Amino acid sequence: MTVSLHRGLPGHHRAAAAALYWQAFGGKLGRVLGPDARAEAYLARVIDPHHAIHAEENGKLVGLAGFKSPSGALADGSLRDLAACYGWIGAGWRMALMMALMREVDNHHFLIDGICVAPDCRGRGIGAALVTALCSEAQSRGYEMVRLEVIDTNLRARALYERLGFQVLRREKLGFLQHAFGFSEAIAMVRAINKGDR
Repeated sequence: MTVSLHRGLPGHHRAAAAALYWQAFGGKLGRVLGPDARAEAYLARVIDPHHAIHAEENGKLVGLAGFKSPSGALADGSLRDLAACYGWIGAGWRMALMMALMREVDNHHFLIDGICVAPDCRGRGIGAALVTALCSEAQSRGYEMVRLEVIDTNLRARALYERLGFQVLRREKLGFLQHAFGFSEAIAMVRAINKGDR
């Protein structure tokens, strides 16, 4: 079967996208957005299909990539969204921690907002294809550079990005926040857009 990539995210894939995103990033966000059922409900509520590229095979969602723009991001929710899933008290402290992690949208870099591939489909080039699609999206929007962040414990993802031409721009220590998120350093990586990325 052939994997196909598409801009956007159809509504019938929303729940699967939330589960896939949580599977990929639950290790990073689990202490803040868990338990699993609430986290997936929150993500299903806030995922923005206009900031997504998805991969499917035989009608099944097998990969998802998001990006940020001045008008939003793949998985940014509001305080009201958090309150709908965690209550107002739970929403307050969660929002404070999430705001501490958020990175700005800048005018120089196209910002990638998460890439995830179904565990049983890894090693088949889907992640690399999603990165290429994001680079193409960046080029179509007039950007010359793409930026992403990877946490220090995600060695597999960092190795993929390095193979695809990303280089370390800077490292940011989390300090006391590492106790909330379970990792100690976020690594910003950048790659120039190539003409072949179209």
